[in-house]
Amino acid sequence: MIDVLVADEAEAVVVARKYLRYLQGPTSAWEAADQRELRHVIPENRVRAYDVRTVVASLFDTDSVLELRRGFGEGMITAFARVEGRPLGVVANNPAHLGGAIDSDAADKAARFLQLCDSYRLPVVLLCDTPGFMVGPESERAGAVRHMSRLFVTGANLSVPFGTIVLRKGYGLGAQAMAGGSFKAPVFCVAWPTGEFGGMNLEGAVRLGMRRELDAITDESERLNVEATMIERMYQAGKAINTATFFEIDDVIDPADSRRWISMMLTNADDSSATPRRSFVDTW
Repeated sequence: MIDVLVADEAEAVVVARKYLRYLQGPTSAWEAADQRELRHVIPENRVRAYDVRTVVASLFDTDSVLELRRGFGEGMITAFARVEGRPLGVVANNPAHLGGAIDSDAADKAARFLQLCDSYRLPVVLLCDTPGFMVGPESERAGAVRHMSRLFVTGANLSVPFGTIVLRKGYGLGAQAMAGGSFKAPVFCVAWPTGEFGGMNLEGAVRLGMRRELDAITDESERLNVEATMIERMYQAGKAINTATFFEIDDVIDPADSRRWISMMLTNADDSSATPRRSFVDTW
């Protein structure tokens, strides 16, 4: 239930003031890190983990990020930040937890944060790197379908502009949830060159979809080689550059160019109405 954990009352006052400033408009003074560093954040090995908080800290204005509810829903990062002094909300998958899969807590956390941004007229940037929604008996016992559906319902009814950047994995319904329900819904939906797309995790798709063919291969070494070949074939087909040729996403961009896309969205944002569309935000 804690948005930001602090050590004492003095720090609480400082953080509360910082929080409120995001709701009071842009600031004139700002700095940003060298955006070329973003080209090296995602490992070349597609199955290696990385710290998405490094992406967030580098992408947005220096020292402008305030992460909320860090101790809850670890698979999702929600934060306020700024680009060129202009405030916005950030939702990012955390690939260091469950590989970025969205579980019930992460879905609740993100959906509630989207409501908060919508209520205070803050545009949103979603950083997608997810194999999809978490599945399995434990997930089902947590009522996953209802929790995860909140992302679709909330995303489809946002009145503020939002954009999606696919950092790496963009699989299944989880990826669509990180784009307001459809890759066509955001103001922009772009991918870094490391982006990859598919109906589900590629390894799982091969092992489930080609189970009979693989089981028929008695030699274990040969079976593993065939499996690896199939996975690589699917990876090549689902690479961001191939996906873009079918107009599934708007573009494949240089990571260093990400801020320009965000700035474009903020510049064109319709802020003519000072009255929030939402009259309340879920307590949860």
